[in-house]
Amino acid sequence: MGTVRIPKYCFHAPTGQAYVRIRGRTVYLGKHGTAASREAYGKAIAEFSASSARVKIASPASANDLTVVELCSAYQDFADGYYTKNGQPSHWLVHIRLMITRLCGLYGREAAANFGPVKFKAVRQTLIDAGHSRPYINKLMAIIPRIFKWGAAEELVPASVYHALRTVEGLKKGRTKAREPEPVLPVEDVLVDATLPHLPQIVADMVRFQRLTGCRPGEVCLLRPMDVDRSGEIWRYRPASHKTEHHGRDRVIFLGPKAQAVLLPYLLRDSTAHCFSPAESMQEMRNARQVARKTPLRYGNRPGTNRKRHPARTPKTRYTKDSYNRAIRRGIEKANKATQKAADATGTQNPVLLRHWHANQLRHTSATEIRRCFGLEASQAVLGHAKADVTQIYAERDQALAAEIMRKIG
Repeated sequence: MGTVRIPKYCFHAPTGQAYVRIRGRTVYLGKHGTAASREAYGKAIAEFSASSARVKIASPASANDLTVVELCSAYQDFADGYYTKNGQPSHWLVHIRLMITRLCGLYGREAAANFGPVKFKAVRQTLIDAGHSRPYINKLMAIIPRIFKWGAAEELVPASVYHALRTVEGLKKGRTKAREPEPVLPVEDVLVDATLPHLPQIVADMVRFQRLTGCRPGEVCLLRPMDVDRSGEIWRYRPASHKTEHHGRDRVIFLGPKAQAVLLPYLLRDSTAHCFSPAESMQEMRNARQVARKTPLRYGNRPGTNRKRHPARTPKTRYTKDSYNRAIRRGIEKANKATQKAADATGTQNPVLLRHWHANQLRHTSATEIRRCFGLEASQAVLGHAKADVTQIYAERDQALAAEIMRKIG
């Protein structure tokens, strides 16, 4: 079996720091013996194991000698090829790398066959101490048994290790010191309406579209003209990618007259281009500034002359969930600054500022309204909350129901 020696966690006496030597390079980790230095060591080892010199597992006969970091390295190779979506790495890989870093930081040099429930709980405790929420901790900790399950299937570790880890239940609400996350609540229409004037026009239309259709933030960002079927009275939008596609589900978003009116100006472009573009939003902002310019063009900078020729960052052709939420947050901050400035000018005490909200709350608002007006089943039909094993008969019924609802409210 070809193996790679795992660099040791070492003590540098002159400075009192911990360090590790990787391929002849010394990496200092912080004060020796501290949790921060141990975490930095785990990260360095995880990066080392994920590099081109990864461990090559050749013989299952040496499974009892396999270390945790070697197992994680082999699993990382597998995960990099398995967790892909539309040819791109899945976001799930971020969570996998995070857990491999923590696991290797604590038990990387120990035999994988000796990893058991007690050590599993020790890794979990580091997440609790870091302040992560209970559901998020349960989500991350589910990765570790998955690593050992894969190792057992490849005959790299005894199957008994995986079965032992399965005996550890997830953290229960009210029975752990891990914090509970705040529930995602609907956002009031009054709050949304007060925010819209302070958003870029494109972002404001994204908010309006999402509020009318109840779609996910990512589905708004992915919208292209080619994805919209306009052959019927009620348009149908099929996202190129969606949250539950790996379950084999088809996602259809129905667009009623109001949503169609919001979307129509954005369909007059190349069919493969994204409808909502940060680059277009930036250009609209620059055009507005130029129109509002008071300095004559013969003085000062002409439009475009003060830009970097090769900027490090340029506006993208489509929004992401994060950039969409950042635009909303900045709009709220802009609105609150204007309110505070007006209050300071008039001497008003305790001005009413807008509460921060995010895009996913719009989906909850739509779900609440549809459920109140049409019932729980209607809400599930419109928002695509049905289970993956629903029969085709029920799927057709749900789509007809969703189309009728959006004819009335969307």
